[in-house]
Amino acid sequence: LPYVVKGMDVSFAGILSNIEDVAKEKLDKGECSVEDLCFSLQETVFAMLVETTERAMAHCGNTEVLAVGGVGCNKRLHEMLSIMAEERGGRAFTTDDRYCIDNGAMIAYTGLLMFRNGHVTPLSEATCTQRFRTDEVLVNWRGNEPKEPAPKQAVWAPQLPEN
Repeated sequence: LPYVVKGMDVSFAGILSNIEDVAKEKLDKGECSVEDLCFSLQETVFAMLVETTERAMAHCGNTEVLAVGGVGCNKRLHEMLSIMAEERGGRAFTTDDRYCIDNGAMIAYTGLLMFRNGHVTPLSEATCTQRFRTDEVLVNWRGNEPKEPAPKQAVWAPQLPEN
């Protein structure tokens, strides 16, 4: 399977295409099972995530990692993160599944923190950026950072209907 990690960026662009291209042929020839393909896909994607997590931990000097979001519920990912963290003298954690499955709640809470600290974006200026890099987000509610709005992003947003 394609494995693309560049620094802290991962690309999943060719993985599903590759599986779709080879799956029927390999399955028809009896070279593997559906379970084999799914396991290979999971292991490849998780290896990419663990690699970038390890790099982030080294860059930030951290010895602990917390897996959250829907993927944070996956026991295999937690196992792989735990092995990596233990090899670095650290530990990996997950939250209770009740708090892992709804990124909407996490996004809303982040919005609340931003609002409480004076970061307000008028609805007419609000946009969504599918490929927005989280390392470019201005976090101005945690300490003594200047309370400036995040820089404007060049984004495309569909026109809303007028009615």
